[in-house]
Amino acid sequence: MQAGTPSVPPLVLVTDRHETAGRDLVEVVCAALDAGLPAIQLREKDLPGGQLLALAERLRKATTVRRALLLVNDRVDVAVAVGADGVQLGHGALSVADARRLLSPDTLVGVSTHEAVEANDADFLLFGAVYPTPGKSAVGVAAFRAAVATARPLPMLAIGGITAAQVPELRAAGAAGVAVIRAILGAPDPAAATRALLVAAR
Repeated sequence: MQAGTPSVPPLVLVTDRHETAGRDLVEVVCAALDAGLPAIQLREKDLPGGQLLALAERLRKATTVRRALLLVNDRVDVAVAVGADGVQLGHGALSVADARRLLSPDTLVGVSTHEAVEANDADFLLFGAVYPTPGKSAVGVAAFRAAVATARPLPMLAIGGITAAQVPELRAAGAAGVAVIRAILGAPDPAAATRALLVAAR
């Protein structure tokens, strides 16, 4: 990690505008930011480039005012265009080395995985789904713990079906933090849900 690169956040909200119970995504995100959410990962894979950029610009304004981080999933070009704080690279995306050639030196670079990997030149890993989700089967906490051991000293965040009640178990298994979708976006009170997750992540 370069000097000046932001620290890996203990809680990341991964966006999915289909999970907000009909509410405006940015409004829900702003409620979470106002409650102390430290980071957002923009992941709207079905949006055309122009619409994704427009959404990224709205989120960049919201995170800048509240001093939170904005990460962009896969789309390094969008991250560069809005001055995002980081990118999250999934399967089929650019390699870490290629992404770094396009990004400023102080940009966070994360890599998504569902299996144990050795520490590499990313800044952190995102591993899951740890618990069951509607679209993915769970790998389980034991697999997550083993992946953390393999990846050390690289920080690893957990994702997949996580609630505030499960965060202590994940922290005990070595998680540097957690990433959630429905736990905040689908909550009746996104701000309260965010505060509960932050308390659990301490």
